[in-house]
Amino acid sequence: MKTKKNKSISSRQRPNSFGYMMQQIKEPILGRPISPKENLRRVFAGEKPMWMPAWLYEVDYCWSDEVLEHPKYEYDGFDWFGVEWVWVEVAGGMMVKPGTRTLSDITKWKEEVIFPDLDSIDWESDAAIQTSRYDNDRMHVFHLTEGIFERLHELMPFEDALAAMIEDPEYVLEFFEAMADYKIKLLSKIFKYYEPIDFVIYGDDWGTQRAGFFSKEMFKEMIYPSAKRVMDYIKSQGKFIELHSCGLNQQYVPFFKEMGIDLWTPQSINDSDMLKNKYGSEISFCFVVEGLDDPNITEEGARQIIRDFVDKYAKGGRAMAQIFAPPEVLKVCLDELYNYSLNFYLKEN
Repeated sequence: MKTKKNKSISSRQRPNSFGYMMQQIKEPILGRPISPKENLRRVFAGEKPMWMPAWLYEVDYCWSDEVLEHPKYEYDGFDWFGVEWVWVEVAGGMMVKPGTRTLSDITKWKEEVIFPDLDSIDWESDAAIQTSRYDNDRMHVFHLTEGIFERLHELMPFEDALAAMIEDPEYVLEFFEAMADYKIKLLSKIFKYYEPIDFVIYGDDWGTQRAGFFSKEMFKEMIYPSAKRVMDYIKSQGKFIELHSCGLNQQYVPFFKEMGIDLWTPQSINDSDMLKNKYGSEISFCFVVEGLDDPNITEEGARQIIRDFVDKYAKGGRAMAQIFAPPEVLKVCLDELYNYSLNFYLKEN
């Protein structure tokens, strides 16, 4: 295990892309009663932390340059599966190029979908670079992007993917099972070469602003089996699971605990109060702190928003804060979140 971070290694990812940002070396977190790693472990495990963690700021990302779920280094091009992606500046990320179709028909997936040869990749050399950035006082996370459903609608138009789930469910289930096999093998490489990995972000978007893509019955029949198999593997390796799934997906939460998910980062279109009150003893949540985008916000105003957030969601633990704010406001928020939540939990104990 590395004990010192190599500050001389620069990121090869596209500047300002998510991968680029996650490869930046963070300042050490000093002066805490326990390490940020142990504190966050308690949140995942359902134990009471000493303070409420701030999402992303208290972890180190393992963002491998060799995992090509997107094109190399987030520049326009093709991913492992032959899907063409383009950078969309307004979105700050990559999107499948409009009109792209790699899979002609779900019934032909065995002939047309070519999986990457994960055994031919020089994982060791890349891991030496990525692990040199690790801070051992922080948890290390690997983000398993482009989930089994996302990969289906990246290979074919979105509406065709949904139609295939209704018209040819047996072929879709076969495809999902094969994709789960691939995901498990990819994770085995990551866990071997990029250790230590403490938790995995399982990414697969399952909804829109209005509702989930699937009925609960279809979710249980089509999405659940293969996704759970991947998650079972993650848990078998002693890792925690955070779910990244955009959309109004709160109707699926009863399945999340069964699947082994320890924490979900729901978008604010979900009912955070209901989720905390109804499921907060069963699963941890990372909610968005609202109101920090006001251009006229004052320091005291920002601090009060953080205090109100802690008062609302910190009870009993199992809570983390997503803070999106300009740098000068963010610094204030992180300071208030640590100090106020530390006192909150001291009193609660």
